[in-house]
Formats: sequence, C-alpha cells, structure tokens
Amino acid sequence: MRHHVQVSVIMTKNIISLTRSDYLEHAESLFKKHKIRHIPVVEDKAIIGMLSYTDLMRISVAETTDGDDNCIESVVYNMFTIEQVMAKHVVTVNSHASIKHVAGLLAEGEFHALPVVEDNILVGIVTTTDLLNYFIKQI
Repeated sequence: MRHHVQVSVIMTKNIISLTRSDYLEHAESLFKKHKIRHIPVVEDKAIIGMLSYTDLMRISVAETTDGDDNCIESVVYNMFTIEQVMAKHVVTVNSHASIKHVAGLLAEGEFHALPVVEDNILVGIVTTTDLLNYFIKQI
C-alpha cells in the first residue's frame, strides 16, 4: 500500500451541496437522486454544516411509503429548517491530508464523511465508502 497518499486522490470533487435556505424536502430528493448519505451545507462556497440522511430520519415522525421502501415522507419536514437539523460543528480536512489521517478521524469520530476544504472553500468530500473502495483496490 502506498504511504502518504493524499485525500484528494479519493475524494468526491463533484459536490452536491445545500444552503441554509433550502428545504428539507429538497435535501431528501438529493439524497435519493444521487444515492448519497451526506450533503455539505455551504454559504458562499464555505462549509457551515453537514446534513446526513440519518439527520432526516431522526426528525421524521411519520414514515410512509408510496411503493418505494426508501421513500420517507413527513409533515415534520416543514417544521424544521436545514440549519436546525444540520451538524454545525464540522470537522474538515484539507486536500493534502493523508488518507491515513482521514481514516483515523473517521474511525475516531461519530461521523462518516469529512468535507475537504482549501482556504475555507469546500473543494470535496470524503466518506467511509471512499476509503473502503480505496483499500479494496490496494488488496
């Protein structure tokens, strides 16, 4: 396995993001459309929070399906804003951080995605899935 590989090698650069003024229904549609579990919340390209699909699940009181088992509809969504639901204290890394460092942060933390920033600007996101895929290729 190569040592000191930078996270920029495995991070997702085509970032799906939200703003604090977006609606939770929009967030849910992005999660489903792109089959992702974490969406950075930005303001002028700077990270201000992170919303996870689990965050939406936590506030969902009424779960129903419309034939799609992954479909979650809830009147609760209009009772909360993105800013109320998102994680506000987000750990970030820069694109030069090593994959080993990122793996350590994800292993120690209670989260599964890290925004990658350069000069406070969001440039990517790295997830536990990205790490696992990288490690699988190394075997």
